[in-house]
Amino acid sequence: MRNLYLTKRLFALLSVVMLLFVLAFFIGWLLPFVRIFLGLVILAAIIDYAMLFGMKYGVKAQRILPEKLSNGDENPVKLDVKNDYPFPIETEIIDEVPFQFQMRDFNIKRKIESKKNVFLQYILEPKERGEFVFGALNVYAKSAIGLVSKRYRFQKDAALPSYPSFIHLGKYELQAIRDQFLLGARKVRRIGHQTEFEQIKDYVPGDDIRTINWKATSKRNHLMVNQYQEERSQRIWMIIDKGRTMQMPFGGLSLLDYSINAAMALSHIVLKKGDRAGAMTFSKTAENRVPAESKAGQLRKISEALYNIRTNFYESDFGALYRDIRQNISQRSLILLFTNFETLDAVNRQMKFLRAIARNHLVVVVFFKNSELQKIIHRNPENMQEIYDEIIAEKFEFEKKLIIQELRKYGIYSLYTLPENLSVEAINKYLEIKAQGLL
Repeated sequence: MRNLYLTKRLFALLSVVMLLFVLAFFIGWLLPFVRIFLGLVILAAIIDYAMLFGMKYGVKAQRILPEKLSNGDENPVKLDVKNDYPFPIETEIIDEVPFQFQMRDFNIKRKIESKKNVFLQYILEPKERGEFVFGALNVYAKSAIGLVSKRYRFQKDAALPSYPSFIHLGKYELQAIRDQFLLGARKVRRIGHQTEFEQIKDYVPGDDIRTINWKATSKRNHLMVNQYQEERSQRIWMIIDKGRTMQMPFGGLSLLDYSINAAMALSHIVLKKGDRAGAMTFSKTAENRVPAESKAGQLRKISEALYNIRTNFYESDFGALYRDIRQNISQRSLILLFTNFETLDAVNRQMKFLRAIARNHLVVVVFFKNSELQKIIHRNPENMQEIYDEIIAEKFEFEKKLIIQELRKYGIYSLYTLPENLSVEAINKYLEIKAQGLL
């Protein structure tokens, strides 16, 4: 009987019966009719009960989940509900979604014809990584009489991991192709010579005349040029600070989450371009190291390593990071260091370690614009308090520009971006460095 539920309709009818009994106390001739009405209500409830509970499995339902959730993205969850009763039913579907989503009002109502299925979908957007546990999928079925309902429970305690963002990797790949084309259209100046000879081809207008192969030209009696391709198998490291400064939230995600999502997107592009992607995290010590490789399954290894890391409340030790890099990353690499410096003093405290790393590697320090301060800077102040707020916000912004200048002075590159733009900006920075042959 624990799956039997009385409906609002039944309680409404019983309330009417009680009211009629009260009236019958004063109007005696109403009493027989009230008793008949009560009997009809009870009879209807019994018939309704028999219709619903006469079949053991009148409703079938399943929750169709993805293999894993993509953190910070919209993840569709599908429900398949089938009515096996020989009559139409009204259903109320309550899925016990993980508590992290705080969806206390989840309720879907649908009418399902006899022997028919309905397919439903709702969206979950996780704001943290880790394991998400679903409770039961509850379906409450009512017949057309609607006096009682029967509860069905399916798929209790299903666990689903939430991984760093992976849903939009294809979108970032298309973005990278487009941005690489634009870099070519802008004729980005190459500083180094990180190219490999590919083939000799006919000259077409727009080819660099410096690549003309005069020996092949004399043999063919028309212009021929050497064609080069970017050097491949270069090592690209994503190193993520998980100290206390990375706990700051923007748009429901922490800076650590944005950094991990960007590292995943960038790793995907790096591997697609034939380079080697590696990742690690650090705080008091260096951890979660995935050596830079381009083998099949490398993206999965990086995802597994970053899947469940959390920020801590320590100040990150850049000295320990430098010692680990010196010991474990021997070949020259591009290092994208995801961290967050708020003041020039904070950078200067770590500058000797950053300079030491930059002696052997190309270092890009990634740090973040404060989107709330950006709103203050770009609004039109309407009173003195807002003017003061804008001045203070601009002071913080100027401090960030000083940080960029200080890093540039020692040959360290920087990427200063809004958290929500980080993935695209990191990919663009990588493509720009490749196009300029800096590595």
